Formats: sequence, structure tokens, C-alpha cells
Amino acid sequence: MMQLRRLQPQDAPLMLEWMHDADAVQHMRANFAAMTLADCERFIAAAQKDTPALHRAIADENGTYQGTVSLKNIDPAKGEAEFAIAVRRCAMGRGVSAWGMREILHLGFAELGLRRIYWCVDPVNARACRFYAKQGYTPITPEPDAENLLWFEVFA
Repeated sequence: MMQLRRLQPQDAPLMLEWMHDADAVQHMRANFAAMTLADCERFIAAAQKDTPALHRAIADENGTYQGTVSLKNIDPAKGEAEFAIAVRRCAMGRGVSAWGMREILHLGFAELGLRRIYWCVDPVNARACRFYAKQGYTPITPEPDAENLLWFEVFA
């Protein structure tokens, strides 16, 4: 049974694992390859505040960190936030991402009262594009935008 829980200090080495997985991060906008264990520890400490973003660990039945799912740039006035997810290679293809996405979207709409959650993906990120299509999402931008990104959104 999967669980969505707060990030914990012991998650840092496993978080760094996906950050240093070249295949997992090659199409992401941040330079995760440059991150250190100390960077992960600082991120986890800052994530305890739940503002301006809400970050949660996706953990397996044993409580072991599988990835991070987030609502970033939360804007209560507009009722919107940006979705993000990253999982360890060992979690890929096991339904972990789909479960984590459903849970964080539910949390955003049901508990935070958001009305819109959006995200973007580089169209060359075939794995992410297939994942979102499998979840039933289609880009709201039929062509990549000026930054060469496809944008998605979902409403409460």
C-alpha cells in the first residue's frame, strides 16, 4: 500500500539517486545533476513549511521513499498551483507515479481548495508524454510554446 507523507531527512540519499539518474532528469528544466546530499537535506528541511509549495514523498508499503510529488507556486488568490513529480528508477513502471499524481491532485483540490492545477513537459520527453496520455491528459497547447514546452491543466 502506497502512502503520501511528508519528506523526511532519511529520504535525502534516495532523492539524490533520481537526481543523479541522467535518463530520469535529462529533460527537466533544473540542473539536478549538480545537486548534492546537502542540497537534498536543505530541500527537505524547507519543505516542512508547505509554502510556497507543498512537497510530499511517495513511499511504498514499508515507508521507503520512491519519489517526490509537488504542488509548486501555490497561489491561493487564483486558486491554482503547478504540479511536478519525479520518481526513482526502481519505481518506474509500477504505478507509483500514477498513484502519486492522483493523490496530490486530490489533496490540491479537496484540501487546499484549488480550482486549477497545471504543469508543463518538454515534448522530447517521450516517457512523460506517454505517462500523461495514459493518465488521460492532453496538452492544452497543441504545439510547443516559445520555450518548447507542452502545457497541461486540470480543473476541480
